[in-house]
Amino acid sequence: MFEERVSAKTANRHELKAMLEYIREGDTVVVHDISRLARNIRDLHDLVEQITAKGVVLKFQKEGLVFTGDKSDAMSQLLLSMLGAVYEFERTIMLERQREGIALAKAQGKFTGRKATIDTQKILETLAAGDSISKTAELCGVSMSSVQRAKRAA
Repeated sequence: MFEERVSAKTANRHELKAMLEYIREGDTVVVHDISRLARNIRDLHDLVEQITAKGVVLKFQKEGLVFTGDKSDAMSQLLLSMLGAVYEFERTIMLERQREGIALAKAQGKFTGRKATIDTQKILETLAAGDSISKTAELCGVSMSSVQRAKRAA
């Protein structure tokens, strides 16, 4: 059993890769719904092709679709394309609304991002006193990359 805990927005997922390496001819892959396998139509078609080319049956529970690699089932191919396009559209709209909401919140002064957790002034003063980046990081209780970022920003 392979269980993914990350979004299907990309095909570059650890459990998906592990499953694709593990499956063998005669296996059956059961996916809850199409959007759990892929959120864009190209990845969806590629994954279905990759899975069924190995002689593996692919079942989508929610949609009731079954793929065996037989391209003669035109209705299943049509439904896969249509539902995949709907899921891709849904994701695009959700991201668009999210961007609009963030822009509105910023315009109203409600969204300013995360508060700074380092004291940039203290870092710059410590560096100005002649301490090295590693010594400054140690004295200020931050990482060396935080010191370098503060130095670049100054």
